[in-house]
Amino acid sequence: MTALATAIQARLDALAAISAEEGAITRVYLSPEQARANALVMGWMREAGLSARLDAAGNVIGRLEGPEPGGPALVIGSHLDTVRDAGRYDGPLGVVTGIACLAALAEEGIRLPFAVEVVGFADEEGTRFNATLLGSRAFAGRLDPTVLATQDAEGISIAQALRAFGLDPDRIGEAARPPGDLLGYIEWHIEQGPMLERAGLPVGVVTGISGATRLAVTLEGEAGHAGTVAMEGRRDALAGAAECVLAVEARCRGEAGLVGTVGRIAAFPDAVNVIPGRVAFSLDLRAPEDGQRRAALAEIETLWRDIAARRGLTLSMTRTHEAPAVPCDPALTGRIAEAVAARGWPVLRLPSGAGHDGMAIAPIAPIAMLFVRCRGGISHNPAEYAALPDIEAGAQVLLDVLRGFSG
Repeated sequence: MTALATAIQARLDALAAISAEEGAITRVYLSPEQARANALVMGWMREAGLSARLDAAGNVIGRLEGPEPGGPALVIGSHLDTVRDAGRYDGPLGVVTGIACLAALAEEGIRLPFAVEVVGFADEEGTRFNATLLGSRAFAGRLDPTVLATQDAEGISIAQALRAFGLDPDRIGEAARPPGDLLGYIEWHIEQGPMLERAGLPVGVVTGISGATRLAVTLEGEAGHAGTVAMEGRRDALAGAAECVLAVEARCRGEAGLVGTVGRIAAFPDAVNVIPGRVAFSLDLRAPEDGQRRAALAEIETLWRDIAARRGLTLSMTRTHEAPAVPCDPALTGRIAEAVAARGWPVLRLPSGAGHDGMAIAPIAPIAMLFVRCRGGISHNPAEYAALPDIEAGAQVLLDVLRGFSG
């Protein structure tokens, strides 16, 4: 029952061996490691009977032509880049599964009535340039050219990195696909959460991708000697920030789908014997419904203002990221749900709290996603793991969906 999954896992292991760091998995946008991964994946595509090419943004595209050459295609996609010290399933699972399923259909002699493309997007994580979905935004024609000036930690811009990779930044617009090119977009991905494991299910049907707001926040107080300034009347920026963090937790806890995270915090002047006079921290707020997210954000900002006023602190907030929630297409999602049910599993519908390439593709095509169970809900971590039976379940569902199109 796991023959297909065994082949998929072997390819995931081969990709995991391509890394910029010994003993870890790190492949960032426009790196030598990405070039090696692209070449490997394009080889697998050709073995499966697909044509393979690299587009102007560095995305790998394999195409199985339909009866009408050059006609619209159903796209199966995910990403090939990683965070630093990543797991081996996040992203590549969707690409490798798509290739394996098209190869299996060819062995069965099934020909689909339209073209199918498997796309390995070049940069979903944003690890190198701190700008997410670069590959899929270019593919969808939604990439702002000004982002090409963005630099990595070594001062290399995206435009410079494209040239070093053998691509022309002046032609990156050629990666854009008009809406008529795509019949739909399907993404197979590990859940990156615990819901499937709690439900005892190998796969789940995604209802939509949560929207996200990110803030850069600063609290200004007054620095002072830790031994001589009395507790009463202190304007301790770090104590105020701690109360703000707990306010986020309290507001988001217990409301389905709403999650709030303070992932960065820095105190200044950062000395053991000095009361912190300034603190900078982040907020990442996500929810499956935009109205829910906006309401929670407004309440959190009000709570923070009250905390700052009570403690004699100055609060400033800058919005660094805003992405609306993206619902999955009902018709395409329904096909996936039917395939899951036909395999005898209850259909668990759940939102994705993490962002995915489908967010960028949604403006030009209907999208749908299926989640595969991952152990402990762990992701972005070397401990990330999907069992062979669960990989097999996801692959068989994709095969069933594709067979259903063959009619």
